[in-house]
Amino acid sequence: MKRKKIFKLLQTEAPIDKLLIQGWVRTRRDSKGFSFIEVNDGSCLKNLQVVANESLDNYSEIKKLTTGSAVAIHGKLVESKGGGQEWEIQAENIEIVDLAPESYPLQKKRHSDEFLRTIAHLRPRTNKYGATFRIRSEISYAIHKFFRDRGFRYIHTPIITGSDCEGAGELFKVTALDLDHLPKKDDRTDFQQDFFGKEANLTVSGQLSAEMFALALGDVYTFGPTFRAENSNTRRHAAEFWMVEPEMAFCDNDGNMDLGEELVKYLTTYALEECGDDIELFAKWVDKNLMATLENTATSEYIRLPYREAVKILMKSGQMFEYEVDFGKDLQTEHERYLTELYFKKPVIVYDYPNVIKPFYMRINDDQETVAAMDVLVPNIGEIIGGSQREERLEILEARMDEMGMDKAPYWWYLDARRYGSVPHSGFGLGFERLLMLITGINNIRDVIPFPRTPSSIEF
Repeated sequence: MKRKKIFKLLQTEAPIDKLLIQGWVRTRRDSKGFSFIEVNDGSCLKNLQVVANESLDNYSEIKKLTTGSAVAIHGKLVESKGGGQEWEIQAENIEIVDLAPESYPLQKKRHSDEFLRTIAHLRPRTNKYGATFRIRSEISYAIHKFFRDRGFRYIHTPIITGSDCEGAGELFKVTALDLDHLPKKDDRTDFQQDFFGKEANLTVSGQLSAEMFALALGDVYTFGPTFRAENSNTRRHAAEFWMVEPEMAFCDNDGNMDLGEELVKYLTTYALEECGDDIELFAKWVDKNLMATLENTATSEYIRLPYREAVKILMKSGQMFEYEVDFGKDLQTEHERYLTELYFKKPVIVYDYPNVIKPFYMRINDDQETVAAMDVLVPNIGEIIGGSQREERLEILEARMDEMGMDKAPYWWYLDARRYGSVPHSGFGLGFERLLMLITGINNIRDVIPFPRTPSSIEF
């Protein structure tokens, strides 16, 4: 007898004489001669009702089942005689795999997100977080499907790197040295004695490596964990997060914006079509406007707005912003949300940012003041994608690095790519957790990552 998933059972159209389900007890209530057990195996939001007759050999033990207990149930799937469900299981045998104690912390009541973060190892068993991480799984698959269907090649870029893509310096150091007895040279740590013979970090982006493969294979993407040692406790930042990073050869920033818009629309539509039950939970209990936001994101024609025009709109808005708006200053979340939620009431792509606020690799525009950068902004979140056309001209790239005071030696290989068959190319990074915040309406990044890593928190 093969194990059946509750998700599949709920979609069946006929009774099944013999089946096995394995899962966890959500609730149990007794009636005269029967015990009704709600079981969930994590495959979907809905529970399956199991009817245990007092004629079962271990009925006295079944009546001791508590919330959180693990069970294996053999029985028949039959049409339910009660309300609330189409099918139920008539149990022929119930094996109690593990009896949870009464101290099980997830009882039948609503728990705060703050409390559930303290028991992150158990929170996937709740309706909200079970739905969250099923959606995370489905959207991960959709990302790979999107790029595969469009001829992109999936590559694995290094997690440990000697390069700083963003040039921000907020990196996690990686070392095998004895921290209590660091080797010194000229009063500084001698990293030549370290594992790699030089300083190493956890990567903040796979972009630089992805560029090398785009200049060989054409269109590529990477999807994996990235890290930033920014001491930020906002609801939008985590120290470990996942990025989707496509890179395209022979592509300018217009093509880059096209792909970014297409990707966000595709993933939002996919979530609505394939994760309906789980999305409905969030629309009912988390964000009453979620369905309207998702439909708007999936179907609108995104506004394309030069940074200079965005600044003018914000300065004329009459809004009291916490952060000053001026040309040469980066847009903050409050500015991005004003543009998407109040002014245009739809997603916006801002492009051609001042070069003084952008990294070295972005292509300088003809005005010598801006770069061919672009950000996709969506309601409730702000920036969800950041990208650019890359600077493919060797002399200009080297001059830009000199201007920023960068040591070019560690980037010799990156510069080499501009010597040998350089072509226009573009790419971007999509913050996977921010996408999940958009899709679920959850407003804290800690709640869309299984085990969040934030300042002073590395539990689990």
